[in-house]
Formats: sequence, C-alpha cells, structure tokens
Amino acid sequence: MKEIGHWINGALVAGTSGRFADVFNPATGEVQAHVALASKAELDAAVASAAAAQPKWGATNPQRRARVMMEFVRLLNRDMDKLAEALSSEHGKTIPDAKGDIQRGLEVIEYCIGAPQMLKGEFTDSAGPGIDMYSMRQPIGVAAGITPFNFPAMIPMWKMGPALACGNAFILKPSERDPSVPLMLAALLKEAGLPDGILQVINGDKESVDAILDNPDVGAIGFVGSTPIAEYIYGRGCSNGKRVQCFGGAKNHMIIMPDADMDQAADALVGAGYGAAGERCMAISVAVPVGDETADRLIAKLIPRIEKLKVGPYTAGNDVDYGPVVTAAAKANILKLVESGVAQGATLVVDGRGFNLQGYEDGFFVGPHLFDHVTPDMDIYRKEIFGPVLSTVRAKTYEEALGYAMDHEYGNGTAIFTRDGDTARDFAARVNVGMIGINVPIPVPLAYHTFGGWKKSAFGDLNQHGPDSFRFYTRTKTITSRWPSGIKEGAAFNFKQMD
Repeated sequence: MKEIGHWINGALVAGTSGRFADVFNPATGEVQAHVALASKAELDAAVASAAAAQPKWGATNPQRRARVMMEFVRLLNRDMDKLAEALSSEHGKTIPDAKGDIQRGLEVIEYCIGAPQMLKGEFTDSAGPGIDMYSMRQPIGVAAGITPFNFPAMIPMWKMGPALACGNAFILKPSERDPSVPLMLAALLKEAGLPDGILQVINGDKESVDAILDNPDVGAIGFVGSTPIAEYIYGRGCSNGKRVQCFGGAKNHMIIMPDADMDQAADALVGAGYGAAGERCMAISVAVPVGDETADRLIAKLIPRIEKLKVGPYTAGNDVDYGPVVTAAAKANILKLVESGVAQGATLVVDGRGFNLQGYEDGFFVGPHLFDHVTPDMDIYRKEIFGPVLSTVRAKTYEEALGYAMDHEYGNGTAIFTRDGDTARDFAARVNVGMIGINVPIPVPLAYHTFGGWKKSAFGDLNQHGPDSFRFYTRTKTITSRWPSGIKEGAAFNFKQMD
C-alpha cells in the first residue's frame, strides 16, 4: 500500500509518528493509500526549519521572488493533466472540474507575480522641517495555511502564493483526505526556484492543527473549512497572539424574480447546485423563486435537467456531470439530511436516494435531489449539506426573498436573476452577504479582487487573495526620518507638531 508522507526542507520524507489515515478512491470506496499524520514534534521541527530559512528569503528582493511565481505558473500549465488526474483520483471530481480547481489557484499565483508593485510602501517628502515619512511592508516570518478537501489545489495556492511572494516561509497543512496534489505543488515550487525550507507541507489531523495554533514561531494562520472549526481556530489562534483569517460554512441563496429568463436561471441552478457534487462553499443550495407562478415555472424547468444529470467516476471523461462525494461519512450525512427534509414536510420532487451505479456499488455516489416547499425551520435549510441537494423556498414578494438571504446565519455568497436593473441594484446594496452575483450563479471574484463572506462564513478582518492577501501576510512599518541640517531647537516636552 502506498504511503504518503510530508514535504520537509525541499524533499519528500516519511512520517515518524506511526499514525496514518486512509486515502480513498471515492468512486470505488477502496483505500488507495495511507497518509502519515504528523505529531506535534514533527510539526514543531518543520516550523523551526522554516523559521531558520525565512530571513534569507525575506531579504530576497520582491522581483526575484516574483520570478519564482512566474516559473511556477509555467510548470503548473505544463503539468496540468498530471495534477488533474491525481486530484480527481483522491477527491472524485471530474477532470474538467479538477482543471478548474487548478486554474483558479494558478490565477492567484499569476497575481502574485505583481508582488513588487503590491509591496511598495508610501513616502511623504518634507512632512515637517527636514522630516520625511515613509512606510514599508515586511513579511511576518512564518505563516501557515490549514486547507480543506474540496479544493486541494486552489485553496493551498490561494494561501501559500501571496504568503511566499511577500517573503514569508509557509507551513501548509492540507486535508488528509486528498493529500497528493499539495505535495506535487511543493515539488513544482522547488523546481521553480523556491529555496528549501521555505515551504513545508505537513499532513496531519487535529494534533497538527493544535501544534500550529500554539507554536510561537507561527505568526499568521489562514483556514478554510466548517464554521465550528473556523471559530475554534480563530479563537485559539487569536488568543495566542497570531493574525488569523478563517472562512467557514455557507448556505447560498439564489433569488429568481418573475421577470428572469427561466431557462437561464434553471441552467445556472443546476450547474451551481450540483457541480462538484455540491461540495463547494459557493454552491447554490437554496433557490428562492418570487411568487408561486415563478416557482412552478422554475420547478418545471429544473426537473428534466436534474433527471438528465450523469453521475459517475472521473474516468468516464466528459460523459459525467459530477462524481462521488469524498467519503462514506459524507455520503451518509447527506442522505441523513435528505431524510430529515422528508420527515419535516418538504416535498422531494427529484429523489436521488435510490441511486446506484453499476460496477461502482461501493463508491460514494449520491444521486441528485430537489426539494420544494422548504421552510426556514427545516434542517435542510439551516445546515450546510455539502452535497447534490437543492432546496426551493417559495417567497411571496421580493422583500420576503431578500429577508431569507439576510436572516440566515451564513453570508458567504448569494445571487439574483432578474432583467430589472433597479431590483438588482437594490439587492446588491442591501443584502448582508460578502459576494453577490447578478445573473451570475457562483460569484467567485477573480484573483485581483478579494474573496470572503460575512456573518458566520468568515472570521477576521481581511479576505483571501487580491490586495487583502498582501496586507494579511505583511506588517506595515512607518518611519519618521530627520537629518539635521543646522536646525537647533533644544529639548521639546510637548507632542511634536509637524508644521
């Protein structure tokens, strides 16, 4: 059985803790590898090594660091097929979806090539008599990223790309469910010219996470995952004096107005709700049609589209719309929530509970589900399902529909489909959600804007990628400089006035 270790000081190394987790092939349910789970001692040693290597990297000029990012982009494009194959084999998503995962991470690395521009400080000449003021952005030192299973290429690159471009060393603790791609990314960065020790990839579980949170040499931590874990990491990390950004769960609503193009809205819902088997924090999981007539038209458009969805292994190529979920436990949780929806009175319009794929009976496949007449008190509305389940909540008015999105505890993303500019503009201005789509179902900003939700979807002051990432991974130092030129004022005992 294949054993997956860690990436330490520029090389793959075996784990020494003696603890391992299973890595499954989600399509067959078979264990395909064992991944080492690092001990606190292993994690602390990796951090110490990173801390020793960081000063030289931090002193390397930003343009040279940017050239490493530039070469990394070339290598990512060169190995796209190989990376996608590895990603799909452990996660289960289709090859086109895996390539999209890699591409959206690659775009952040492309943005990081602009590090020299992003790291420029400010300067004021003659702020006072003979006084100049300027600021500089300096790396934090050692930063860490704790990343989820659902985007094993994209989110590690969202975290480590800006951190490395800013001159930090970086500790990546990826999901133990699909660990191979992060290790492949580390090897490509070494090939691109990243010095040994600057990126360490440590596979592990809660023991490794707690070691990161408690290690005094780790100055900043980024996390993506569920809200309860986000709250835990944010609280413990901040109490230890670290800079922390945590992104949690989501329950993304899409409002469909009576004037919307119903075919466009239905296509958008199917893609956003069922793509990647619903294992996306930006998936649309709640459709909110305004008015019963709109709802009836929408459901009539959705049913045939959903019933035609092709579910299967990634090896089936372009004939598959989505693949299995990541583990048997994830499948069981999805089906448990589906059962709760039926028990609590929602109408199961498309029932995927009996889905079975011949030849892959032990795989973690979940058929598509569509609920109608869902109400806010139901578990399928309140909880993040993270599976191919779409809930329809009927609203009588636009204000009621807006209220559903605003009153939910999560505030990651939301969308509205309408032909009316006034309605769209009002929605964008008023809704208390971090990322808004207007006739766009998955409003993930491009790399040069920032990504982040509101409410219980995000904890911390700064978002992921874009300008915020360079702010998060640096500290600003401001210098007031004076070179005496015959000015003699004597001792000053009051607060100095610059004018």
